[in-house]
Formats: sequence, C-alpha cells, structure tokens
Amino acid sequence: MMRVRWAIVTLLLLWGIPASAQSESCAPQWVSEWQITDFCTSNVDFGEILSGGVPKDAIPAVNDPAMESVEAAASWLAPHAPVIAVEINDEARAYPQAVLMWHEIANDTVGGVPVSVTFCPLCNSSLAFDRRVGDAVLDFGVSGKLRNSDLIMYDRQTESWWQQLTGEGIVGVYTDTLLDKIGRAHV
Repeated sequence: MMRVRWAIVTLLLLWGIPASAQSESCAPQWVSEWQITDFCTSNVDFGEILSGGVPKDAIPAVNDPAMESVEAAASWLAPHAPVIAVEINDEARAYPQAVLMWHEIANDTVGGVPVSVTFCPLCNSSLAFDRRVGDAVLDFGVSGKLRNSDLIMYDRQTESWWQQLTGEGIVGVYTDTLLDKIGRAHV
C-alpha cells in the first residue's frame, strides 16, 4: 500500500503538481495540521466531520502502557471500576476505563499481537483492534475530530483517519481498509 502512495506522490511531483496542493484542493481547512494526509482519498462527506474541541494529539494516546498487579491497582482503582479486558494467546490485560477516559487509545502488544485498545467517552464504546495492516504495524493517535459523535483515530505512519466504532479507514491511503477486531473487548 505504501508503494502505491509513494508512486502517486512521485507521479504528481513529476507532473509538477505538489502532493500538498492536491490535499489543499480536497480539504483546505485541515491541510496545515495534517500535511501528509491524502484528503483526496476518502469515503465520507467532510461535512460530517466536526472538531472535538482539541487539536491532534492534545489527548495523548498511551504507548506501551506499564502494567501492574491487581493488588497494586487496588490502591488507586475503585473495586468495581470498569476495565477493558483483552486476552490473546493466554495473555490477559486490563485497561482501566478511568485511564482511557483521558487517553482514549492505548497502543500495546498482547500475546505477541500489536493491539490498539480504544475508548470513546462520547459514545461509551470500547474496542480493541489488531494494529497490523498488511506488513505494516500502525501506531494510533487521537485526531481531535469526531464523526457521528465518535472518535476519529489516525495512524502516525500515513495520517490516515479511522472511525473508532468500526475500525474503518475513512480518509487517506487506508480508506476502506478495515482493522481486525480483537474478539470482544469486555467492560
């Protein structure tokens, strides 16, 4: 997929059309913040996308979160506090909703599988995804954008935009790509 993107960028440069000019003509309101996003490739009406009130990464995703024992977590986490539980290949982890409320995304590896555990406070949805797309392992961040009151994630490699509730690429080179859901994230 990346080869195709670079081939397109190379062709645009050879034709004398800067890639940024292409994005500016497709979504001029966002190109200054999202300089590598391919806005000319999307499957949504940009009128459906709203600002969540914060810029990209103002809500910082957690990368490789430190895990602690249940006993240690009991010192700060309420006894019946909801967690998003993920189990892969006999390895189980719990991601407290109290933490994800402030970070929305945790990029981690569970049972040898790169995962992204997500929580959207507006629609109260918790989902876990395999972060692999083809040969690439993606790292996700919080875009600061919403669609249908749901978090729009982005991958840091291509700055493609992804709908959290479905795991579908909606803007950029990964448009129409679906992330594999990790079973069910239990709350």
